[in-house]
Amino acid sequence: MRAVIDRVVDTVTGRRSAWVVALLGLALGAGVMVGLGEAERDPHPTDTLAAGYESTRGVELAEQLPTEDTATAIILFSSDSEIGSSLPDLEQVVEGLDTGVPGPPAFLQPSEDGTAAISVVNVPAETATEVTASVSDLRTSLRDATPEGVEVQVTGPAAVRADLAEVFSGANTTLLAFTASVVAVLLLITYRSPTLWLVPLAVVGIADRTAAILATQVLAFFGVPWDESTIGILSVLVFGAGTNYALLLISRYRDELRTREDRFEAMGHALRRTAEAVLASAATVVVGVLTLLLSVFPNTRGLGLASAVGIVVAAGFVLLMLPAALVLFGRWIFWPKVPHVGEEGQAGRRSGWRRVGDRVATRPKAFIVGTLTLLAVMAVGLTQLQLGLPSSEQFTDKPEAIVAAERLAESFPGGAADPTTVVTATEDEATVEQLVADLEGLDPVGSVSVGAQGGGVTQLSVVLSTTPESDEARAALDDIRTVTAELPETYVTGTAAETADTADASTRDRLVILPIILILVLLALAAILRSVLAPVILVASVIASFCAALGVSWWLFTGLLGFSGLDPIVPLYSFLFLVALGVDYNIFLITRTLEEARHVGSREGVLRALSATGGVITSAGILLAAVFAVLGVLPLVVLAQVGAVICIGVLLDTLLVRTVLVPAIVLTLGERFWWPRRVAPEEATH
Repeated sequence: MRAVIDRVVDTVTGRRSAWVVALLGLALGAGVMVGLGEAERDPHPTDTLAAGYESTRGVELAEQLPTEDTATAIILFSSDSEIGSSLPDLEQVVEGLDTGVPGPPAFLQPSEDGTAAISVVNVPAETATEVTASVSDLRTSLRDATPEGVEVQVTGPAAVRADLAEVFSGANTTLLAFTASVVAVLLLITYRSPTLWLVPLAVVGIADRTAAILATQVLAFFGVPWDESTIGILSVLVFGAGTNYALLLISRYRDELRTREDRFEAMGHALRRTAEAVLASAATVVVGVLTLLLSVFPNTRGLGLASAVGIVVAAGFVLLMLPAALVLFGRWIFWPKVPHVGEEGQAGRRSGWRRVGDRVATRPKAFIVGTLTLLAVMAVGLTQLQLGLPSSEQFTDKPEAIVAAERLAESFPGGAADPTTVVTATEDEATVEQLVADLEGLDPVGSVSVGAQGGGVTQLSVVLSTTPESDEARAALDDIRTVTAELPETYVTGTAAETADTADASTRDRLVILPIILILVLLALAAILRSVLAPVILVASVIASFCAALGVSWWLFTGLLGFSGLDPIVPLYSFLFLVALGVDYNIFLITRTLEEARHVGSREGVLRALSATGGVITSAGILLAAVFAVLGVLPLVVLAQVGAVICIGVLLDTLLVRTVLVPAIVLTLGERFWWPRRVAPEEATH
């Protein structure tokens, strides 16, 4: 293995071959972007639903109906005053509608308070593009025909799908622009060079586009679903992880230029030393994100596989293309702080982080207690944690479908805008009538109507007198499912059912995936460090960062920003990326500590490692935190919440845990930190 690494390093950093490697990397990226392109896929209604759960089975059974390529839209006419005088005109409007779906003319249903009226229509929805166009055309025709003094809006499942697609239109381009800008600014600040930052940014940028294309192609090949948010998170991950790896490599390269005149030799040595940490880190992250394949949510599985592809591509470009590109420019690329032979290396300098380490070394146990106490206080918010985000809070900027649903609820029963749906595998009239009667007898069921029929399937619409996401709706859902359980192949779906099943499935995912992530990360660290105690301590430190970050985020979103809770997926995504990426900084610090400990012992070794890596880890952490914070530019609140938790967690990890807590523990334990491995200065002689 060592011989293979040496051969690769010699090729990447060779005087003649470096040009070839750099050009091949550029050609590969260009070829993938131009010749391959991102795979295309139309979203399926079950992509975001938990596989095997009742609400999902209901959606799957409903696909047998003859209206499978249509979606329901609700037209809302409203006014601040009575609209009774406008009802005849409004009836003509809805009767004259041509949605492109065969069927009887739509009818108008006025509200009891006299300020609103609704009409339910079906629109073509074979693809996401088609439903967006259908809803857009419907809104345009309605606004042109609706009389003055009456406001018209379109909501319902079709409008929600269309608005979701619309708000994401161009969002990933915006995210990419923000991410690249943030990375550029932070690299410029970090290196304080007008030239150096351009090289890693260009390499990571090519890696990002290459990863996006390869990831979608891999997902399409294996038939794993994905959506726009998958590509957005992937870009953030590639930029974050890729830039972290680049910072580590460049920092080590700068140090080697202070001991070697030949830049090719210096890069070769830096790459050998860095490759181990980067490969170990990347392998750990890949193993971690692949645990998402165990999720019951198809899109979550897609994110896991896409993230794994992204990390592999990012590590590959940083370890191959970046060293080849950097070594071609010579020392001047670091201008104005050009490293010269004879200057003191980072590990031996009296840097700010070395002074922090020396301060910690005076009373390491006190720093351990103080740090853990602070993290515990920050984690108090976990005692109040509630998971669940209503549909009205899903978007950072409410689209028309959500605004209309809220207005509709003021004049109609709470579930009118989003009825619960019962799908049964029968068209027997007596059976259907009995089912309707049984459902109408439940409280708080307002009305039950028979919808589409065909293909041996019947669909019922159950309007609740309460909102679909209320506690009363959850209780009603249980009663409805008790009734339907008596009939074979009868399922309850709709928002209330999907919300309940999503909560249960999210709990299942956390119980299954989180322990596996921890076990795999522990095993990976144990293999890298050949230790038992060290991996346990390092993983525990990351868990502490996560708990503190989630606790603070709870107060941030509920107390300061006024949200009712956190989305159920937030703990899983946040834990995964914090643990996987937090391990990066553990690996960077501890592998350097191990290297130094072979010469000067563990206590002095961790101080030298902190001096050598403190700056780069801090820079990497701030950059990664800023990159994940950029997720807030996307229109979904859940992504903003994930980004916030990871941002806070990474900052805690890099500024407090990795620079104070872990060094304090190593200083306290000394050589016992590596148990059962023995690490002593004499190892350098072997």
